[in-house]
Amino acid sequence: MKTRIPSRHSNIQRRDLLKLAGAGGLAAAAGSLGLSSRAFAADAKSVAFWGTATLDIGAKWADFAKQVGILPEFTDNGNDLGPVIARLAAGNANDLFDIGGFQGGAEKELARQGVIIPWDVSKIANYNSIWQWARDIPYLKHDGKQYGIPTVVNADSIIYRADKLGKVDSYGVIFDPKLKGRVAMEDAWINSAIFAAIYLKESENKPIKDPGNLSESELGLVMEFLIKHKKDGQFRTFWNGWEQGVQLVANEEVDAMTGWEPIVYEGRKRGLKVEYAAPVEGYEGWANNMVLLKGAGERGVVDAAHQFVNGLLAGFYGCELGQARGYLVPTDNNVAYAKAHPAEYKPDAVAALGEHVKAKFGGKVFWQNARPDNFQLYEEWWQKLRNA
Repeated sequence: MKTRIPSRHSNIQRRDLLKLAGAGGLAAAAGSLGLSSRAFAADAKSVAFWGTATLDIGAKWADFAKQVGILPEFTDNGNDLGPVIARLAAGNANDLFDIGGFQGGAEKELARQGVIIPWDVSKIANYNSIWQWARDIPYLKHDGKQYGIPTVVNADSIIYRADKLGKVDSYGVIFDPKLKGRVAMEDAWINSAIFAAIYLKESENKPIKDPGNLSESELGLVMEFLIKHKKDGQFRTFWNGWEQGVQLVANEEVDAMTGWEPIVYEGRKRGLKVEYAAPVEGYEGWANNMVLLKGAGERGVVDAAHQFVNGLLAGFYGCELGQARGYLVPTDNNVAYAKAHPAEYKPDAVAALGEHVKAKFGGKVFWQNARPDNFQLYEEWWQKLRNA
């Protein structure tokens, strides 16, 4: 049975629990603001932010707090939606956290289970600054209510060695028998199944409606295709995690692989001629979205949560995240902030990152869906692939 923390004691108790869980950012940030943790807890607004690790800006949250008036207690959620949903539905996550920063696609399920509550975008002044195509991401709303706020967006494709392969513009390179043993995909259906589905739909004219939300028959088609290629020895490996992805490129073990664009930047730092493809079949678009957890409403911190999200869209966070990771907050406020603070951020670089990502979404994009309708079948099929 889940133990409910009484709301009148929730602030101090959940901070203790967060510290036990390894969330030490609050005290450090409070110290950098010149406040004791006791004074901070008593006097300043805070929200407990349970997000994907790449959303964290570490010590820079102190600067954010000075500007926005909200300091987040950041805890890494591990970026795996299965355990996240389980902790929200049957665990203590809603007792501990106010805001979630999750891969997009789970909003409908979380809303149906009653573990998240809708945002009131009229309380987020910077919401209208979000680029329209980001506001139009299909899974942000449920029953006409806004459950997700797109905070970080990008579109993924293929990393490749231009010095070995020339120009690559198709996912077909991953399945080319001439590159047997010299290609790789990620050990995650959330990316690899959709990449294969995009290829089969667009280049092989297979009957696939939405690569991000495959029907039972479509999923079987895609997974049998991947299993056959695995058995044929096409893939050097199915990589797992940032470090292995970088090492495959840095050690020159593969000539092409589906994966994350920051791996390209890391490969270039190491002197390799690595490029990121613009596939004729289209990109896989993705978003990390803010969701408002039910516990925030129970603790009376909904207004602070809206203030925090408004701050994420104000420009500073976008500049910092872009500079640190090459990730984009989809608003022109980033450039405006950089122009107002040129000693901290290069306006031309901030603008270039925005235009680079905008160009991707100017073409064909299929949205990643972290919780497709048949997600349990995805899990079963992916295990079959691992065992093949």
